[in-house]
Amino acid sequence: MDQFAQQLVNGLTIGSLYALIAVGYTVVYGIVQLINFAHGEVFMIGAFGALTTYLLLFQGQTALWVLPILVMGAVAASVGTAVVMERVAYRPLRNAPRLAPLITAIGISIFLQEAIRLFYGSIPGLDLPSAKKKIVFPQIDGVTGEPFVLGSVVIQRSALFTIGCLLMAAALLWWFVNRTRTGRAMQAVSQDPDTARLMGIDVDRIIVIAFTIGAALAAVAGVAQGLMNANINFRMGFMAGLKAFTAAVLGGIGNIGGAVLGGLVLGVVEAMATEYIPGTFGGSSWKDVWAFSLLILVLVFRPQGLLGARVVDRA
Repeated sequence: MDQFAQQLVNGLTIGSLYALIAVGYTVVYGIVQLINFAHGEVFMIGAFGALTTYLLLFQGQTALWVLPILVMGAVAASVGTAVVMERVAYRPLRNAPRLAPLITAIGISIFLQEAIRLFYGSIPGLDLPSAKKKIVFPQIDGVTGEPFVLGSVVIQRSALFTIGCLLMAAALLWWFVNRTRTGRAMQAVSQDPDTARLMGIDVDRIIVIAFTIGAALAAVAGVAQGLMNANINFRMGFMAGLKAFTAAVLGGIGNIGGAVLGGLVLGVVEAMATEYIPGTFGGSSWKDVWAFSLLILVLVFRPQGLLGARVVDRA
């Protein structure tokens, strides 16, 4: 029972990370019907934005008050990247066949990975480490350090930060979408952008807001992963992005609550499969296999996801 509880905690932690990124997928998809495969790289750039802020302003400082500034640096980097990406790459293709923006998203993903790998450590005037290998991420007092021990269950401090960020983000996003004028405009655009434009809604502005929200959540997730793993690298966004997409599909892409549920379920399934599947097919090396096997099963038997999609399929 103690081992089960430990794996449940581990699963909820990594699932919270997936859910934070998956909600960003869902917000963008709900507005523009775009599966943004570059979203994982926005997550990665958020982590590098936080690291850059730390290296330029706080190197050697580990006080808790540093963390909010690192998060702001991460959000600025991710949001800036996402807004430029939307304006330059996606907006010109908005009325193109769906395959065109999908291929573009894959191209942007590779471009962002390679840009960080090749140029991060060689920016003129900045003394930054090379991104061609793992870079140590700063540890923050109170958020990292000695874990909490409840009986035989060990809870990392960074796990509490990750789960707390998910709960806060989900609550704020629900309030924003359902209780604010901009949120209601987002719902209108997700249902019918042409009619929304006739009603006086600035559709381009709403789409930029959707990309901004998704990027901000990805940035927070990037900081959370850096704190959990104590290092970051330019490849970290690829697999995390695929897992987040899996979580979004699992919960019902287009459904924010479904993205949260899908992320948590995926994380728990990974943790339990790693611990309880015996023999050759068990262990941490097989966790990605079981995660994507779950995606295949969902697509075959319940393609609308656990909670179903709340968006209409546009002609």
